[in-house]
Amino acid sequence: MATTQQMLLRITGYTDRCSVRPGELVRSAVNKRYRGRHQPVHAGSYVMVPHDPRLDVQSFTLCAYVYPTTPEVDTEGVAVGTQAILSKWNAKTNTGYGLFINERGELALKIGRGRGDVVEYSTRKPLFRKVWYKVAATFDAVTGEVRIWQTPFVTMTNGGHGMSLLHPIDDTAGSARYRTATRGPRATDCPLLFAASTEQTDSGRSVGGAHYGHLAKPWPIPVHTQKYNGKIERAKLANRALSAADVELLLASAGMENVPGELRGAIVGAWDFAANIAADAASTHIVDAGPNRLHGIGVNLPVRGVTGFNWSSDFMSFRHGPHEYGAIHFHDESVDDARWAPSFTFKVPANLPSGVYAARLRVDDSDSPECEDYVPFFVRPPADGPRARIALVIAMHSYLAYANDNLSVNSVIAQLLTGQVPLLQPGDLLLNKERGYGLGTYTSYRDGWGVNISSRLRPILNMRPKYVHVLSPSLWQFNADLHLVDWLYESGYDVDILVDEDVQREGVSLLNRYRIVLTGHHPEYISEQQMQAYQDYQQQGGRFMYLAANGFYWICQPHPENPNIVEVRKGDNGTRAWTISPGEYCNAFDGKHGGLWRVRGRVMSKLLGVTFTSFGLTYSSYYRRAPDSELPECKWMFKGIGRDEPIGNFGLVGDGAAGLELDRYDLELGTPHRAYLLAHSEGHSDMFVSVTEESTFNARGYIPGGTGDNNPRTRADIVYYKTPNDGAVFSVGSMSWCGSLSHNAYDNNVSRLMKNVIDGFLKNGPLP
Repeated sequence: MATTQQMLLRITGYTDRCSVRPGELVRSAVNKRYRGRHQPVHAGSYVMVPHDPRLDVQSFTLCAYVYPTTPEVDTEGVAVGTQAILSKWNAKTNTGYGLFINERGELALKIGRGRGDVVEYSTRKPLFRKVWYKVAATFDAVTGEVRIWQTPFVTMTNGGHGMSLLHPIDDTAGSARYRTATRGPRATDCPLLFAASTEQTDSGRSVGGAHYGHLAKPWPIPVHTQKYNGKIERAKLANRALSAADVELLLASAGMENVPGELRGAIVGAWDFAANIAADAASTHIVDAGPNRLHGIGVNLPVRGVTGFNWSSDFMSFRHGPHEYGAIHFHDESVDDARWAPSFTFKVPANLPSGVYAARLRVDDSDSPECEDYVPFFVRPPADGPRARIALVIAMHSYLAYANDNLSVNSVIAQLLTGQVPLLQPGDLLLNKERGYGLGTYTSYRDGWGVNISSRLRPILNMRPKYVHVLSPSLWQFNADLHLVDWLYESGYDVDILVDEDVQREGVSLLNRYRIVLTGHHPEYISEQQMQAYQDYQQQGGRFMYLAANGFYWICQPHPENPNIVEVRKGDNGTRAWTISPGEYCNAFDGKHGGLWRVRGRVMSKLLGVTFTSFGLTYSSYYRRAPDSELPECKWMFKGIGRDEPIGNFGLVGDGAAGLELDRYDLELGTPHRAYLLAHSEGHSDMFVSVTEESTFNARGYIPGGTGDNNPRTRADIVYYKTPNDGAVFSVGSMSWCGSLSHNAYDNNVSRLMKNVIDGFLKNGPLP
């Protein structure tokens, strides 16, 4: 039997682009043997201010507001260890200075002159989780005096769901004075970091372009360590030991606006995190409002647009009250870009058809699960226009939302959701061992905060053709969409492959090139720009086929400068894995309210004719035809299908065409008034439950599971309606639909219904 260590995935990778045209380059492997190499992912967000001689102070003061979220142990009870809050500290040589949380959870100052010459001074009082503190430390190199203090700053609202009553306050408030013979810190060439310290000054990697486009040239970044979880605000550095009164003056200002003239000369840096968020909270530019303009950058996208120490709840958006959103939240598992050096470059041949492709990676030619990986990419049609009349839009934003969720290992309710023991695969085991690969929005960081940012620029181990996801009896997301890709090609249809990014960038002008636009099985995450493009396409005569359920559900916003990165903030509505903290509902990437599209009035049924109604991550069922299917306007779609025969009582996903997640026809939620209800599913098990947004209160038996008389809302509906200019929409309302297409060598009533609709939609002129 193979050991767990042997079953870990041994090779993986990612491409620099997900969507390419013929003639363009994608960095990936093809048809050769290459020497592999280890490339780590340096996870954990931080702010970096590049080395500057003015930062190598002897006497100094460090101060800030902090909100620690793992001051002693993480949510699983595992000690986090030392965490750097503000540091110009080389952890390998033990040189420099910094303000830390030590292993006992106390605020501590470190001064280092090299190995064997390090001193640490702490408040000797623990910092509490989810409590704001004023923190400061001073060192006078002439007198040797050290002072350090932590003072809780709590209001009824500023801690979110943290405590506001701290009694007795001496349990956590503390200050201490020390006298030392140590000299000032040894100068280092490492940068000043917020939320980390330096392990190696030069990592061999740099940041530039994309979401670092404001930089005139790439900035090298360090290997960082001693990563901090929590918020920081109003961080400041002075080049002398200040009095407590002077520190109060500094912390009273976001930048330098209230600092008197005699104090201004001592300021090395005064970093104002709120300075540019009202206009661009997506920016990685960190403003130094002090006289030296030692600006920084956020690496691994620390979260902006979050509530600060002074949040009053009078403002629910950083655009309306930026002065109350001056904090940044850091997490030690964040990844914006793995920044691996490319190993291979593949030029897409000019004659390569648009389609779904992957670079197959193997160790020593072995096809065993731990020695083989696939790196997918998508080839668009050539730049001179489409080659097909049908386009399939790949739901990349949804793939990113579920990226590396690792629910098989980490979700305590995985078995309750699915009614089965999850299958662990080599990728799951690797993710469980190396949480630094970056997470998706269906999991939480170590400090309990939901992951709201996901990037494609790292290995996504569950976006693989052979991956079996815990949330399905078989396949989910990318590999489930391959059922549709397979059927289209086996049925002889020419189809162009697009991705969410393409629609986001080119809008309705791209969609209008196609007679038919298809979705895959689960386009759950969608941006406002995409929503508008699909609406315009339908209004202008496009024919749209929604082959899914739970689509167009969550607001998803790509980074304005890097489409490989998306943001999702899940509010207090919707079937969700976590809930965003109070006051933080608005996306940093566009400043608008996040959460469900339904909350912003763009309920999915307005575009799709159906709305998310129920889910049961178990075996699937089938459809029965409804009376509307016999109408002259509709019966052409059912040619070759008997009136009473069940539709889709077979399939690769749960053995049926109606399953996993279901959408229903509902005129009260925006289904068009002339929509035809063609079929509905039946026979779902008690594993199916209603969506939470339709449960306004809990009462035993009020909304039971299953279907029929128990809960008529547990059903998938097939809906069809016409749109202006000879357009139309056809929706199936089920996530397992595409898994039934290939049954019986593609000869079945699900496949027949699909062909009838596509062939009818391809014809010119009005529909029947």
